[in-house]
Amino acid sequence: MEKLIITAALTGNVPTREMTPHVPLTPAEIAADVRRCAEAGASIVHIHARDTGGRPTLDPAVFKATVRLIKREAPDVIIQLSTGARAGRDWEARANPVRLLPEMASFTTGSNNLPGIVYENAPDFLLFLAGVFKETGVKPEIEVFEAGMINNALFLVKKNLLTPPLHFDFVLGAPGAMPATVRNLVFLADTLPPGATWTVAGIGPAEIPLATAAIAMGGHVRVGIEDNLRLPDGAMATNARLVQTAARIARTMGRAIASPAEARQMLSLDPQHKDRILTQID
Repeated sequence: MEKLIITAALTGNVPTREMTPHVPLTPAEIAADVRRCAEAGASIVHIHARDTGGRPTLDPAVFKATVRLIKREAPDVIIQLSTGARAGRDWEARANPVRLLPEMASFTTGSNNLPGIVYENAPDFLLFLAGVFKETGVKPEIEVFEAGMINNALFLVKKNLLTPPLHFDFVLGAPGAMPATVRNLVFLADTLPPGATWTVAGIGPAEIPLATAAIAMGGHVRVGIEDNLRLPDGAMATNARLVQTAARIARTMGRAIASPAEARQMLSLDPQHKDRILTQID
């Protein structure tokens, strides 16, 4: 079985300091946490930005400040920026993280209900954002909350806007979306086209059980405070402890942990794009 890619989703749009003291919010806090997660075994970091009040933002200046510090603290890690709509619905603003030229960025290929909002990704927006991915050569991680989002991504391949092999992230257990069960994980993995890679992000208490299932199935895992605030024993989690937990389970099951260089090869990332983002932030 190939090595395991661990993604650390450190901040997200939802966790606050009132919910957990361990969520990193400022660029310096995020970068320091990235270093700890990289040391624990994470090869990809999924990055959201927060403004000075701790609110979600798509401001390129905040992303630039965060990335600049990440490159100083953990220069080899794969940076994946978020294009999520919770931080704003303006199309150009959501495309800004991709235009910063990270190695990867998230791309949710459909709409669904989340607590208090409709997480809207309309068909015309999908065509627009897929065009930005094609224009920049940034690798999208296809965020899948429902099975139809896989078909939407494959439609964009037919439109020559996305280029295989695709990489998917199954987000399971979000209220209003697909439940976090192993049965659903197996179904989604079996739905993918040949050559695709996938990871799973279980929400809340489902994070580590689904990570364990993915490790056994040959998939990859995403862990972090964005998705889950607690360790399996109920203690408050840190991002590094969650990465350590996934790595320990993998090693117990006989799977080695992929380095960033190995993850780049497994995900078909262009090695020449490793530091392209520095041309946009310096």
